[in-house]
Parts: sequence; C-alpha cells; structure tokens
Amino acid sequence: MHMTTTEIFLLAMLIIFTLPYLIWRIGKTDYYAPLVVVQIITGILLGPGILGKAYPEYYQFVFNPAVVQSLNGIAWWAVMIFVMVAGIELDIKKAWEYRRESTITAGLALGTPLLFGCVAALGLLSYEGWMGGKAMSWQFVLGIGMSCAVTALPILVLLMEKLEILRQPMGQRILRYASLDDIAIWGVLALILLDWERVGRQAGFLLAFGALTIPFRRMMAWLEERDRWYIALIWLAICGFGADWAGLHFMVGAFLAGVVMDAHWFNQKKMDFFREHILLAVMPVFFLSTGLRTNWAMGGYAVFLAAGVLLVASVSGKLAGIHIAGRILKWKEGEASIIGWLLQTKALIMIIFANILLDKQIITSETFTALLLMAVASTMLTVPVVYPKLNRAHGSGLVQQASS
Repeated sequence: MHMTTTEIFLLAMLIIFTLPYLIWRIGKTDYYAPLVVVQIITGILLGPGILGKAYPEYYQFVFNPAVVQSLNGIAWWAVMIFVMVAGIELDIKKAWEYRRESTITAGLALGTPLLFGCVAALGLLSYEGWMGGKAMSWQFVLGIGMSCAVTALPILVLLMEKLEILRQPMGQRILRYASLDDIAIWGVLALILLDWERVGRQAGFLLAFGALTIPFRRMMAWLEERDRWYIALIWLAICGFGADWAGLHFMVGAFLAGVVMDAHWFNQKKMDFFREHILLAVMPVFFLSTGLRTNWAMGGYAVFLAAGVLLVASVSGKLAGIHIAGRILKWKEGEASIIGWLLQTKALIMIIFANILLDKQIITSETFTALLLMAVASTMLTVPVVYPKLNRAHGSGLVQQASS
C-alpha cells in the first residue's frame, strides 16, 4: 500500500507521542524516569542503532529523509523556544544580590566537573573515532568538559517541583547557582564555536545584537503583556537567524534572545504553562530526532564504556566542587550532598549542547551517543538519590532552616 509523505509523517508523530506515554504511565516510571527522560530513551530506542538495526525496512519506511526533515523543522523551533524560556527565567539580579555565595558555589560547581571532563576527553583523544572531523583538539576537550559540567536548569526546575523544594530557600539557592552556570556554559560554547574564517560575521552579529537590545527592551517594557508574547517569538527568529548566519548556531541566538528579557514582563503562571506545553506538544519531536542521531558503529561496548567514564567524571566532579564550596561557606552537614546531586542533573541542556557539538562536527555521532547515555543516566539518578536525603534533611530541619 502506497502512503504519502504526510501520512507517514503522521504515523511517525503517532509513535513519538504514544509509545513514551504508555511506557511512562503503564510502567509507573516517574520516580526513576520522568516522562521527559522516557521520551529521550524512547528516541534512542527508535534510532538507527536499535530499531533501525532490528527492523531496517520498517525504520527506513517510517523515518525516511522527507519525514526526518519535517521532524527536524519542528524540533529546531521547539528547542529554540525552550532555550529562550530558559534564558528569560534566569534571575541575574538575585544571583548578584547573593554574589559571594553564588559565585563561589557556581564557580566550583562548573569548574570542577569541567576539569574532570577535560581529563576524560584527553583519554578519548588517545583513540580514533571520538573527535569530529572539523574539531581542533582544544575544542573537543573543552566541549566534552563543558558537557560534563552542564546543569539542566529547566529539568532541575521540574525535579525540584516534584520534590517540593522549588519555592523553599534551598530550592531558590540552587536556582541561583544553576543560573550563573547556564550563562557561563553558553559563553564557553560561543568560544568553542568561534570560527576565525567568519569572525567578522560573528563580531558583526554580536555588535548588532547589542545595539538592538536597548530599543527592544524599551519596546517590550512599553507593550502590554499579550503583545510581548508575539514580539518575543519574532525576536527569537531574528536572533536565531543572526547567530546561525554568523556561524555561532541558532541555539546560541535563542539563549541570547531570552536572557535579555526580564521574567517580570510575563505572568509567572502563564510562563510555567507555556513551558509545560512546549514540553508536552513539541519537545518530544526533538527527543525523537535526537535519538535518530545516535550511532553504535564503534560497538555498544565502547560507547557504553565511554558513557560510564563520562558519567563518573560528571557526577564526581560536580559533587567534589559542591563539597568544597560547602566547606568554604560553612554549610550545614548534608546540604552539599543534596545540592550537588541536584546540580548534576543533565538531560535537556546537555543534549542540546551535544547536538550543537555534533552539528559543528566537533564530536562524532559515537561520542554524541555516549554523551546522550551519560545525560540520561545522570538525570535518572537524581530523584532516587536525593529523595531519601531530603527526608533525612526534613527530619533534622535542614531544608526549612536553609538560609537564602
């Protein structure tokens, strides 16, 4: 039976939305793997390395080039909106108010796993097949290091809501630390992507962005809120196009588009509603398209081994950094462990980060697969490890007494 591209596309969408939901709901995985994580894992299972190898004809029929290109278009726009919202929600003023504590903690939370990750990347450089064709060694090492240092701020928010500490003092502190690290992560990414052949374009984009930001912010402050939502999306498209044209990648533009907007311009409940529905309605397509990019050509053993090494570097580096910060700042016993495990959550932002590295051929698809597995594992560890620690902290009064 002949099917049109539209019909096959809708069949793919049916799979994308049905399968993860059934696994999540019937399997009751929420404690170990929230729906977002299940969607990522399902994307990996539906990718060429697993479904494509087991049922190549079926895979090539459903995920043919025309359908994949259509899915990619949705995924690009979805992730741009998601990254913009993450930028809007960064609370720079709060971080500045508590700058000593925030700077020390965020610096160690980022710097220590970055160092551990760079060491792991140097180990990978000893073997062929991990570094991308257009990468210099320093770009590969720094890219892997930053992947190990990333904290997924949007997923962190969801997990802290689940753990009922988001609005508590400790939750607000963790958001400050993660916000500062988010800014640093995108700044380092821009450095990694710096293209000396296109440096004139990149400088021109940054100058134009800086010049346009001032009138844009004045206009947004003057507009009514309902108009701000429309203008924000227009601004997102402009910044994404400019950044990609300059060679920085459209997701760098999306983050910049959001970070220059103030959260108080938008109703908080509407912003939460908007973010949740982006996750519900279109982000699953991004997870699927991410899964389609996985590659096991070097063999599952090598990829899983690399993922394990990166996971150890990421988690141990984050915990070590936070414990050092806790000693410097004289936190109560148990605080550093809870904060460290929450900040090691990877998921979305690291997957977005790794997608950019893959697009720019700084890493290979095998390295991307290892990073993806590491991101999933780190996120799945968070709630099972943190939940009993929080119960003990509640019993001792640690969470309630944590100062902001």
